[in-house]
Amino acid sequence: MAETASKRILVIDDASLVRLYYRDALERAGFEVAEALNGLEALEKLLVFPADLLIVDINMPKMDGLTFLRTLRRQDPAISATPALVISTESGPQDIEATHAAGANFYLAKPLAQDVLVAYVAMLSGAPA
Repeated sequence: MAETASKRILVIDDASLVRLYYRDALERAGFEVAEALNGLEALEKLLVFPADLLIVDINMPKMDGLTFLRTLRRQDPAISATPALVISTESGPQDIEATHAAGANFYLAKPLAQDVLVAYVAMLSGAPA
């Protein structure tokens, strides 16, 4: 997956083990990965780390994933159009609907196998499978 090296993924999750799990899988697949602990930090990181895809958790301190997505979609088009994959334990129909209404492009439920994560990230970021 040499072409994935140019694809930049921003992982937004307050759980350090989750970020490590995602980073491990994505970097082994050739993606460049940055991390943010919450939506507020993610908005700041996007100013210096333009991403090809955002992986967003819902439940986080300071700024949760839904607030982050709504805020992001009102930003400059250079960052507001960045695709967002929500991965959360909140998996009821109302939760999935809320993530799409907030601006998510796709939703997956935790826990998630690393090969499944890499396949969806490749698809949503435009990287070769």
